[in-house]
Amino acid sequence: MEITKKLKIMNRLGLHLRAAAEFVKTSSKYKCRILIKYGNGHVNGKSIINLMTLAASYGSELTLVFDGDDARDAEKAIQSLFLDKFGEKE
Repeated sequence: MEITKKLKIMNRLGLHLRAAAEFVKTSSKYKCRILIKYGNGHVNGKSIINLMTLAASYGSELTLVFDGDDARDAEKAIQSLFLDKFGEKE
């Protein structure tokens, strides 16, 4: 199963190190492949180094592609992470 979802970064600091670590921690719980598209590139959503290369800031819209048996569960977990602003207050 493949799911494509657009999500906007709503935490003020963007996809900085701590937020990227939370993303990888969450995405690593799932077997499905998670691809993140931003600008002209795309990266593996389970690699903190790759996530940091995106330099995605507040308000950036990312396209996430979940591909695998547990794609629906992974999509819900990652969406919750974005909606919760990666656990940040501001």
